[in-house]
Amino acid sequence: MTRISTSVTGLLGIDLPIVQAGMSWASSSSALPVAVSNAGGLGVVAAGPMRLPDLARVLTEVAAGTPRPWAVNLPLYRAGVDEVIELVLRHRPPVLIASQGGPRRYLERFHGIGTRCLHVVAGVPHALKAAAAGVDGLVVVGAEAGGHPPPAMVTTSVLVRAVAAAVPSTPVIASGGIADGAGLAAVLALGAGAAQFGTRFLASTEASVHPAYKEAVVAAGVDGTRTVGHGLGVIRALDNDFTARMLALEESGAEEDSRRKAFQAATLRDAALHGEVAEGKLEAGQSAGLVDSVLPAADIVARIVREYRAARAGLPPIT
Repeated sequence: MTRISTSVTGLLGIDLPIVQAGMSWASSSSALPVAVSNAGGLGVVAAGPMRLPDLARVLTEVAAGTPRPWAVNLPLYRAGVDEVIELVLRHRPPVLIASQGGPRRYLERFHGIGTRCLHVVAGVPHALKAAAAGVDGLVVVGAEAGGHPPPAMVTTSVLVRAVAAAVPSTPVIASGGIADGAGLAAVLALGAGAAQFGTRFLASTEASVHPAYKEAVVAAGVDGTRTVGHGLGVIRALDNDFTARMLALEESGAEEDSRRKAFQAATLRDAALHGEVAEGKLEAGQSAGLVDSVLPAADIVARIVREYRAARAGLPPIT
């Protein structure tokens, strides 16, 4: 099997520095994580929206479906998180990716069973704190990312470089705006040890979202996303009737209550499960404009590797 050796592949025991983002609903099932891990990357189960019985079933399926390392993504703010942590511990995932909370809440218990622990950060101060707490690696999310971008809206290229310089002994995974092998080569040059791909794997055959959602990703341009929900929990989503309405409310200075009602009336669940592409929250990153087709996850991994080789070969030599 092809290998690209980096600090992250060595840490996690994977062949390729390709991490599939934990995406609510899209990877809240076993098919996508299993396919990515079997292709040499790191497949990630999104535990955020899952009920405990469903999560237990999916973790069992993933463990049975691949002999390779895989991960669970856990937002620490979700309801009943302590019960979720206990369930995940029983399934002994090779890797945990946690976000939206402090690492000390989980670190000792997962290290105790041999799990590698990665923490999602959106700035240098958070990276320094997480590294000092003893996490094994960091996922650094830039402004281009779909879902919840960093509050300061610093781009991936700047933020990854800043974090890599601030914590040089901690492996870094870059996330946000990366959809192909050229993007992988770019973030490795910035000091990351891997790239996390979200929107690219959202448009995969194994992603468990409605076909209309995937088609909307493929149809989007690089300027086809909007950030909305300012003051309410900003998200980046594909431009649709929902984002247009939110932008109009925000630009007109509407009261928070009106904005909150409009924001909460739309859901990611409706978009993902029911194909509500006009009024749902079609969370996706700016890299949607670089996605041109829905492909099997293994083909996406192979394509990223080919593009990475081409990007490296195309760099001018030093003379």
